[in-house]
This record gives sequence, structure tokens and C-alpha cells, in this order.
Amino acid sequence: MPKVKANNLTMNYEQQGSGEPLLLLPYLAADHACYAFQVAEYAKHFTCISVDLRGTGETDKPEGAYSTEILADDVASFMKAAGIQKAHVAGLSLGAAIGMWLAAKHPDKVQSLSLHSGWPRTDAFLKPVIEGFQVMAKALNSVPEMIILGIFPWCFTPELYVAKPDYIQMLAGFVRSRPAQPLAAFLQQSNAAMAHDVSAQLGRITASTQITFGASDQLTSTRFADAMSGGIRDSELLIFEGCAHAPIYEKVEEFNQKTLQFLQRHTGARAAAR
Repeated sequence: MPKVKANNLTMNYEQQGSGEPLLLLPYLAADHACYAFQVAEYAKHFTCISVDLRGTGETDKPEGAYSTEILADDVASFMKAAGIQKAHVAGLSLGAAIGMWLAAKHPDKVQSLSLHSGWPRTDAFLKPVIEGFQVMAKALNSVPEMIILGIFPWCFTPELYVAKPDYIQMLAGFVRSRPAQPLAAFLQQSNAAMAHDVSAQLGRITASTQITFGASDQLTSTRFADAMSGGIRDSELLIFEGCAHAPIYEKVEEFNQKTLQFLQRHTGARAAAR
């Protein structure tokens, strides 16, 4: 696995495929492998660069406060260190929050922006849910077990749990197989999610943007759709029916197909012809 020095961190990443760079930003508590079900398809068309954010995977886990803006600055510094001048940027949940900051502060680095299950500012519902994740992580003294018992039920519909219990168990095994995030790093990363507010910066985003939500998502529900699609000028909205917070696992084939269609419409040659 390659590593680079960026923003006073050693950052770990994985690269697969060929074509224009596609930067994949993980969600809360996840490392670069969280897009395993997407990379196999995306890499047929793009050079997929999946990163471990500050505090996760094999990237450094420094003490001190994190913010979504700092995490975006890490990614911008990573791109410079890795020699990536411009990339398509995609993220889910926390990854989407970081993507908005990156596109607002460093518009020259973002070819297109894909925001899945994102939110512009943490509201009075989202904050106590994340606080609950923190309480559970402390009680269990295990971030992976907190993800499985605490975050999974928000990510998947009851129908998926009932219809595909073996699939849920497979995903749980996947979480347990990855490098466990230290509790202290999770608390800093989740604090960053609770403090997230990029709403005043949305007008600075110039990249063509795809905004998606799961129709049954409660965490980052379609209550955020108007603020995001109204605030980002060149944006399009897509709702995945029968999905909660993680369509990337709940409707894998549909998610990959529809997100790839957007990405391919905004490759360099096609974007220039628009």
C-alpha cells in the first residue's frame, strides 16, 4: 500500500484502474476499503484512489481536534503530494461532508463532485444520534462493534435485515476484518461530524455535482436535499428507493450504474464539449 506525507501526516491509500482520477472519501470510522463494492466497477473506467483519512486505517492518528474542514485540507494536501492535479471526488456521509469543503476551498482540484447521503450542517436530530454512537463506542470499548450494533441499523432498512440476514452478517465480518479505529480517533472524527457546517460555502462549489439520498434514510434524509441542491449551482438530485443511509451496500448494482453514468458524463472530453 503506498503512503505519502501530507499536511504533517503520513497518509495511506490504494490505487486501482486506469483513466481520469477518481478520489473516494470514506465515511465515519471507515478506511479506504469501504468502497470495495464500487471500485471493481469504477476501476474499469477511472483510476480509483481510495484514501485512509486522518484517524483511520493506516493513516496517522494525531491527537487534537478534527474538523471536516481540516479533513478536507488533508485531502487537498494528499492530492498535491500524490501528484494528482485534478480528480473526480466522491464521498458518502462524512466523505460527502469532506467533499463539499474540498470543492468549496479548492475548486481547481475537483473535476466533478459526487455527494452521497451528505448534509450541509448538523441539525438538532443528527447531533444526538452521533452522541449516541460515542456513548456506545465507549461502553463497548470497540469501534467495530459499535458500528455493527449502533450504526448498521441506521444504514440499512428493516427489510434488508429481515430478507438478507446472511448479507448483514457478511458486512459485519467485513467491518471486523479491517484495522480497528482507536476509540480516541473515533471520538475526534465523530466530533468533527457533529460540528460540521459547510452551508455558507456551498455557493463556492463550481464542479458539476451529483447529490443522492436513500429514500428511507433518517440520518441524512431528504430534509437536506433543498439546501444542498439549491446551494450548489450545477447539481442534480437522485433518490434511491428502498434504501436507508448506505445505498452503496443496499442497492449495489443500481448505485454503481447511476453514479457511473454521472461520472462518465463529466469526464474531461465530455465536460469540455458541454
